[in-house]
Amino acid sequence: MSLPEGGSLTEGDLKRPMFELAWPIIVTELLQVAYNLADTVWLGRLSTDAVAAISLAFPLIFLLISVGGGFTVAGSTLVAQYTGAKSEGSAGTVAGQTLTFITVIAVVVGVIGFFATDAMLGVLPSSEATAGQVIPLAGDYMRVFFLGLPFLFGFFVFSALMRGYGNTRAPMVVMFISVVINIVIDPVFIFGFDANPLFSMLGVEGFQASLFAATGFDGFKVAGAAYATVLSRAVATVIGIYVIFGTSAGPDVQLADFRPQFEYIKQIVDIGVPSAIEQSATALGFITLTAMVVTFNPEVVAAFGLGNRLTSLVFLPALGLGRATNTIVGQNLGAQKPERAESAVRLAAKVGASVMLVTGVLAYIFAEPIVAFFLQTGTASAAQTIDLGVEYIRIRAVEFGFIGVLQVILGAYRGAGNTKTALGFSLFALWLGRVPIVYLLSFQFGFAETGIWLGMAVGQILGAIAATAWFTRGTWKHSVVDADAVGT
Repeated sequence: MSLPEGGSLTEGDLKRPMFELAWPIIVTELLQVAYNLADTVWLGRLSTDAVAAISLAFPLIFLLISVGGGFTVAGSTLVAQYTGAKSEGSAGTVAGQTLTFITVIAVVVGVIGFFATDAMLGVLPSSEATAGQVIPLAGDYMRVFFLGLPFLFGFFVFSALMRGYGNTRAPMVVMFISVVINIVIDPVFIFGFDANPLFSMLGVEGFQASLFAATGFDGFKVAGAAYATVLSRAVATVIGIYVIFGTSAGPDVQLADFRPQFEYIKQIVDIGVPSAIEQSATALGFITLTAMVVTFNPEVVAAFGLGNRLTSLVFLPALGLGRATNTIVGQNLGAQKPERAESAVRLAAKVGASVMLVTGVLAYIFAEPIVAFFLQTGTASAAQTIDLGVEYIRIRAVEFGFIGVLQVILGAYRGAGNTKTALGFSLFALWLGRVPIVYLLSFQFGFAETGIWLGMAVGQILGAIAATAWFTRGTWKHSVVDADAVGT
């Protein structure tokens, strides 16, 4: 597993290096979604309330982890630009500084999240049923998740640094190992050995009964999904650390690179703070949306959460192209080739729009069987959730082509280190688009839950149009790295 030759991203044809960068990112993101989908599949067999619980938990969790996530963007961008400027030593130093910086953040955020879980859940308005049945389960999930936050951040940092260096295959392999572990242990941690659907699917009920008789373990229910995620992420983090320090697959990081160096920390902060604000504001926006959603019945809450997980799955091609664009733009601006960087963005935008249009058509056609797969049928609650989820997916499918363009354009801004611009358009799409439109349609104009689905789609479409119009001005094509000043 080796880094492509330095010139492959900064010289020659763009199509092949873009594809070679993007497809492992797409697979990695697919595997990332598999974490959430595995939880949804197994918890859906536990109860609708369990699915609704993680629907509430994720926006609150994302609010805190987005702080560290913003700084991984900085690490990826700086590694890309120093690599493009052929400054291997500086790329390794940035990687070491980013690892240290985010580890500290992860510990602090994890402690805060653990003790603030009840307070965060308490700010959400809720129906009587949601408050009594769903919110306590969400708290159980969140506390375990926050305790394991350093392990989750560890893989995020590893993946971002390797992506900036141009090696997207290593994170894909590590993620695959972690996901396999999660899928295997998820039902065990949720159900234990008593009435475990995994054993029923495998036809080994006798073995299951003997295990339960020997251990008496009946699982951790909703919290079990968090335990499984933390454990599997811990494995990914350990492997990622080995890849960075024990192989030549990524930036050359030395122990001295962990000693704080103000020059690099300032660069990480300057680029990372707007990205952290962007991700935090996005999380806060989803909390606001969730606060509106939880005033409906649990079936609407479950459909909203399930629909978001499924749409995150179909957005993977756009996310992959956006992150590949980040790396290609970063390396080409570091190499002082802004026109090549712009050509890469235009190519990626065309591909992203085309792929996502096809994906939207397929999502519309097959919405019902896809949604039904994740919920146990046979109950009135599950049937209603399926109907609501299908409506949500079909309305959101209209925005998919726009999302393909938006992710690429935002990736270009981040690759240039222009994270303030990316922040601006993300805030525009969410806070001037989604949030007010959802509120107006659902609560003022009487569209109820359909207004939620419509607002989610329209906000992103407006954001894509605005970001693309600004991109054509060309003011983003500047490197944050001085190619003549960096060391080798």
